[in-house]
Amino acid sequence: MQAASPIVRSSPGGGRPDAGRRRLLAGLATLAVGAGARPAMAADPSAVHMRPLRGNGALPVIGMGTWVTFNVGADAAARAQRVEVMRAFVAAGGGLVDSSPMYGSAEAVVGHALAILDHPPEVFAATKVWTSSAAEGREQIADSFRLWGVERFGLMQVHNLLGWERHLPGLLEDKAAGRIGHVGITTSHGRRHDDLERILARDPVDFVQLTYNLADREAEARLLPLAAERGIAVIANRPFQRASLLRRVQAQPLPAWVAQEFDAPSWPVALLKWIVAHPALTCAIPATSQPAHMVENMTAGRGRLPGPEARARLVAWLQES
Repeated sequence: MQAASPIVRSSPGGGRPDAGRRRLLAGLATLAVGAGARPAMAADPSAVHMRPLRGNGALPVIGMGTWVTFNVGADAAARAQRVEVMRAFVAAGGGLVDSSPMYGSAEAVVGHALAILDHPPEVFAATKVWTSSAAEGREQIADSFRLWGVERFGLMQVHNLLGWERHLPGLLEDKAAGRIGHVGITTSHGRRHDDLERILARDPVDFVQLTYNLADREAEARLLPLAAERGIAVIANRPFQRASLLRRVQAQPLPAWVAQEFDAPSWPVALLKWIVAHPALTCAIPATSQPAHMVENMTAGRGRLPGPEARARLVAWLQES
């Protein structure tokens, strides 16, 4: 498998073309065979790696999560710092920003940051509905529009499958009316993969968000191949296992071959590149409260990505460490 080549960014509200789906499936086949493949250097090492969406448009492979980190309430100093996190994200070529009503004040703080930055057009706004009631879900979605201060969401997701059967028809209506660009469904912590597989195989969702990282690889067995087959974009949450994976790997020095083979100068960058190198992945959404950490995270979206041999080698390293 070769590293995904950067493509020209187009409208954030777009979708994945058929050609993109064919490339994705070809990448999966290469990953399965994979022997001796070498990562490729992008034509422009400074270009941001992008992944196509259904229909048209594309997303940078590194997005931004807001769970815990943006739940700072009315604390003025904390809000100001989150503005700088958002500023660093946009300046480094970021696209998808993910939040949820479940995340306390995160949506309000995201909206505050976007307003201060004059609503950068590069931001692909993604949030969720998190209630079992369809009527409450409509109210919650209206609140999200108000809190973010946006006229359109690039993505509206059903959070952790809660009431998904009741929410999906309304979300599809919103998509048809142009109020949202894409419809998605999420899970985390490796939960309910059987249910998720049935939904992905049958229902018209555009995105799936799930847990995928160097230590949590269950999605590789069925969900990632199915998403690729169906042309469904994949968002990887918990890329660092809420820092527990980072603490585990940082107990040892970064192996020299990692930096040599796929341009990863630090463990956070290596872990993110390992995730987004999977051909079924659209983007990973690390969360941080520190602008400097955001700058570091965003470097994972540039330069060489690991090929299948390097990815397998890193998995083996973790198992042996």
